[in-house]
Amino acid sequence: MNSIRRRTLGLTLLLFLFSIMAISVISYRYTTHEIQQLHDASLARHAHLLGELMQAPLPPAYRQALLRRVESTLQTEQRAPNMLVFQLWEGDELLLRSADAPRLPLAAPLSAPEGGYARQQHQEQTWQTYTLPLADGTRRVIVGERDDVRLGLIKRVALRTLLPELIGLIILALLLWWSIGWGLAPLSRMAEQIRSRDPHNLQPLRLSPLPYELATISGALNRLLMRIQRLREREKHFIADAAHELRTPLAVLDLHAQNALAAQTPQDREESLDHLRQGVARATHLVSQLLTLARLDPDEASPPLRSVDALFEVRDALAKLLPLAQQQQQSLQLDADEEGPWTLNEVPGALGALIQNLVGNAIQHSPPNGNIHVHLKAAAEHITIVVDDQGPGIPLAARKAVTARFHRSGPGAGSGLGLSIVERIITQQGGMLAFDDAPGGGLRVQVTLKRRLSSDPFL
Repeated sequence: MNSIRRRTLGLTLLLFLFSIMAISVISYRYTTHEIQQLHDASLARHAHLLGELMQAPLPPAYRQALLRRVESTLQTEQRAPNMLVFQLWEGDELLLRSADAPRLPLAAPLSAPEGGYARQQHQEQTWQTYTLPLADGTRRVIVGERDDVRLGLIKRVALRTLLPELIGLIILALLLWWSIGWGLAPLSRMAEQIRSRDPHNLQPLRLSPLPYELATISGALNRLLMRIQRLREREKHFIADAAHELRTPLAVLDLHAQNALAAQTPQDREESLDHLRQGVARATHLVSQLLTLARLDPDEASPPLRSVDALFEVRDALAKLLPLAQQQQQSLQLDADEEGPWTLNEVPGALGALIQNLVGNAIQHSPPNGNIHVHLKAAAEHITIVVDDQGPGIPLAARKAVTARFHRSGPGAGSGLGLSIVERIITQQGGMLAFDDAPGGGLRVQVTLKRRLSSDPFL
């Protein structure tokens, strides 16, 4: 399992290591160059010092003793053998040399009067030399240093430079491990609280203070918990409503079935079976309405919208309702402008369910030989649907309560879910619902639906 602490620490140390490597390479090259320059300057300085001693007006014995003392002092200061050696040449004759200096010339004679640097291979060793011609023109001082000794010193200096950085890297890793753990402590507390919660506990998380990033996560979790709690409450209400509403129809179905079994004559049996069939149809309609209402619940995730022809959808829904109206000897009439702009964004099936419930209620409450009139009007931003029936209507004081679930009124009342479904669809579509008296008596229901709405109408 991946760990945020390990990933962060690994990435930080990797970046730091690459940075240290890059800095070390640059530092090593810079240090090498600087040490080379210092050693070259040291060669020139010692060559000039020896040249001055050689030209000083001293007896030869004193000069030899002084040079030996200088050589001893150089070896003591350098603390390494063969660090600096010198030779004094007169033409091709070696007049004087330090103890570690070879007998052959370390460098070829130079034509330049001020002397200069050279690199010479001698006895499988590479020497860096500085040659200084003396004023008499016949003698020259050669001061040299072996490259391996010089490179050894450079490596020691570089190692001493890098060692503290390597030790610092280890200390930094420990400090980063502690600091990342300290920074992630609120996340650990949050995880522990979530881990120890009762699965049925959907109350918001109580954690404070929280860093900004965790506060965002905590807010998202709390919103999710609230949504889950609403969904659970909705499911409980749905189950309770379904159990309550289906109890009576199922009891009636059982009663009709018992009557059919106990019938003494074929006529009584046929009558009981006919009542049983009607009860099954009512129960099926109730279940369908309950499922439709649950599907249109605001807490349910909405499917993608689709663009439809509203006139075509209304006509299709009325065609399906026409047999029911004819059974009641009623007429359905649709008024709409064929050339109007009828494009509408809807949740799939919403417009059909709306017409089915509005016109179905109108058919149910209108008397035989009644007329149900549907008007469609298209405007720039919305579409208006008006349904007029010839039923008893709804009193003004009761119109606010008719959209409540399972609200029933009148002798022809159904499941009490039709207008509740209509209101839910209109809310989902971003529309308006209004009740009024129809011109010819009865109830007028006016619905206004927006043409365009976002992919999630509840956001």
